[in-house]
Amino acid sequence: MISLNINDQNYNIDADPEMPLLWAIRDLVGLTGTKFGCGVAQCGACVVHLNGEAVRSCVTKVSRAQNQKILTIEGLSKNNDHPLQLAWNEADVPQCGYCHSGQIMSAAVLLREKPDPTDEDIDQAMSGNICRCGTYPRIRKAIHMAAEITRKGGMAK
Repeated sequence: MISLNINDQNYNIDADPEMPLLWAIRDLVGLTGTKFGCGVAQCGACVVHLNGEAVRSCVTKVSRAQNQKILTIEGLSKNNDHPLQLAWNEADVPQCGYCHSGQIMSAAVLLREKPDPTDEDIDQAMSGNICRCGTYPRIRKAIHMAAEITRKGGMAK
């Protein structure tokens, strides 16, 4: 049995220690917000937080995540009111929506580390997240909007 703490809930799962964390989250725990994109840590669709750091869950073994804090898009906020989620909708970022949980999770780490990021900061931090629909200008705008929401006292995590 492997113990995982996902979104502040403990799960004991029967899994091979080599199993990618992505599949434990999606298939064994049933949280499907984290997406499978490429399976080789190149697209960013599968980004979750492991002890506050953005990691590619498609290549992170469950054994590495055992007894650590895992945060998925479902745990980012209880009511989808995290500043990034609010800004994502306000800036009309989603098109197909497939990459956005990974995009938001990467952006959350950026805003925690740099609460008032420049365009260059955003471009650098988000460079490993691919959006096939090409909504990069809207993603950048939404990150700036989320930073502003946070500065004005909005929810931040």
